[in-house]
Amino acid sequence: MHHRGWLAALALLVVTAAHAPVASATPAQTERDMKPVKEIASGRIAVGNATFPLYLSTDWSNPLPDVTRAVLVLHGVLRNANDYFRAALSAQAAAGDVGKHTLMIAPQFLIAPDVEAFKLPAETLRWSLYGWQGGEPAIAPGPASSFDALDAILARLGDRKLFPNLKQVVVFGHSGGGQVVQRYAIAVKGDQVLLREGIGVRYVVANPSSYAYFTKERPEPAIAARCEGYNSWKFGMDERPPYLAEPTPAALEQAYVARRVIYLLGTLDTNPDHPALDKSCMAEAEGPYRYARGHSYVATMAARDGGTPNHSVWDVPGVGHEGGKMLNSPCGLTAVFDIRGCAAAR
Repeated sequence: MHHRGWLAALALLVVTAAHAPVASATPAQTERDMKPVKEIASGRIAVGNATFPLYLSTDWSNPLPDVTRAVLVLHGVLRNANDYFRAALSAQAAAGDVGKHTLMIAPQFLIAPDVEAFKLPAETLRWSLYGWQGGEPAIAPGPASSFDALDAILARLGDRKLFPNLKQVVVFGHSGGGQVVQRYAIAVKGDQVLLREGIGVRYVVANPSSYAYFTKERPEPAIAARCEGYNSWKFGMDERPPYLAEPTPAALEQAYVARRVIYLLGTLDTNPDHPALDKSCMAEAEGPYRYARGHSYVATMAARDGGTPNHSVWDVPGVGHEGGKMLNSPCGLTAVFDIRGCAAAR
């Protein structure tokens, strides 16, 4: 990418909605995360008048009567959907007969340097550097939320002409993708078409850096007390983006608690200095590292009125911050394919 292009891309990426706090990142992290991806997903789906790239294990342009399950696998901050798609195909193979009847989907959220480096069409959706993780509007070609892009995938899966025997949809995300899935499980609108067709929907949240809280209490209140904006979205309910601005926090919480959510936490994801860990005060108010943040969030939600009977937290022993290992672990395979093997699920 030429120098002027990099400057233009950077200008686009640093412009975020005034209400949205962004994760603090070192210059090295920002430079790493801004690098164009190595590969663009080969598939496309329309999101309004825009297009959104994704990998597919099977061509879905014609009816797929053999497909009974669809699994979305969301990438992390590096937007390396190709790596996550390989991990998805590995998990599909490990799932045996269940995997043979599963459509694996790996969406790809792009930023401006990706679009410029690959000279993609102007209608290609792209977001700010981290805005896609919280459902923020795209920066071009229109203001579609990253959640709108996921809704478009769910809408296609709900088409009974294409998927006459689909019974289960699983939305899995690790790291930055785990952040997307956790917030999407709060805000999602696109699940209604599936539920009306009797298709189950499940959200699997693996090792995210942070979670969206429904109250102003935090596991580390002293940090929250000196952190301006700690309760703004994507960490709390204040100043939410347009996609979920209208429902009240109480309504969002009620809907979230009703959904089937599985939290997968690697027992070795305990490094407070991990290079990809969100170290902003908003995230630090949730705990020192991902494993602790996850268990604190689950405990907080379980202690709320009515608890969380539809939510589960499963530790993944011996795994750190590794998306492929989380997905292909016994608990990952249980969460995604309902295959027995996860001790925590018994």
